[in-house]
Amino acid sequence: MSEHAPTLQLIGMAALTLATVAWAVVVTRLLRRNRREALARRAASTFPGFPRPLRPSPSREVVELTPAEQDAFAGLVRRLGGR
Repeated sequence: MSEHAPTLQLIGMAALTLATVAWAVVVTRLLRRNRREALARRAASTFPGFPRPLRPSPSREVVELTPAEQDAFAGLVRRLGGR
């Protein structure tokens, strides 16, 4: 091929090949750097999909229901469970 191709065409092909190799090297380095940063962020958080809470959550409260409230709640559960 090289004996039939003009000199400018060979120089152009060499330049395009060099540009392609340089682009591949840069993209590979960027992807590796982003992957390392993502792994470091993921390792730092307990749940990677959720942001860290700014303040701790309040303690749980327990409320005792009266027998009338318990009966009303049971009736509500029966009514909603029938659907």
